[in-house]
Amino acid sequence: MIEWLLAEWMQVLGFATGAACVVLAGRRNVWTYPVGIANNVVFLAVFLPAGLYASAALQLVYLGLGIHGWLRWTRAVEQDKSYIARTPRRAVLWLIVAGIGLAAVIAWMLISFTDSQVAVADAATTSASLVAQYMLNRKWIESWYVWIGVDIAFVALSIATGLWIVAALYALFIVLCVFSLRAWRRVQRAADATAPADAAVAARA
Repeated sequence: MIEWLLAEWMQVLGFATGAACVVLAGRRNVWTYPVGIANNVVFLAVFLPAGLYASAALQLVYLGLGIHGWLRWTRAVEQDKSYIARTPRRAVLWLIVAGIGLAAVIAWMLISFTDSQVAVADAATTSASLVAQYMLNRKWIESWYVWIGVDIAFVALSIATGLWIVAALYALFIVLCVFSLRAWRRVQRAADATAPADAAVAARA
């Protein structure tokens, strides 16, 4: 067991920081971002040797998105722990277009310039992950549905490339995302329930 841990310590560390990151996000705790940045660094070192170039590059982009989310959750409207929003309708089309366009560009780059054997799947999960992270930064509750879909795809992709610990991590992510979605929905329902009462009080004032 000790020998295995020593041999696979990078994946184990990625497992631990990744799980902590999702749990903290589910609890709407801003510490999800520094922990997430640490997770990005670990997975960068794991994905490159495995040939998952888009997933490796994704970790670098996550660093930028992590900073973006960190700032929003500490300085913008998202800093209120009780704040949870639905994805604006006007943003849905742009998110879909951005996701498909980004996936197409990444797939072309992987096919043209790398030896990746999973270019299309790698590109699709990379693009969807970026969309999901942006949505999470804005505290849009639908981000959890996107994350669940991404994690299911990552389980299959990790198994295909022999990263069994990473596959187990993403399987755990699916469970954590479901619990996080339920927690966010409870907070959102509570906020929706108090909004009419607050409006009535304001009207009488």
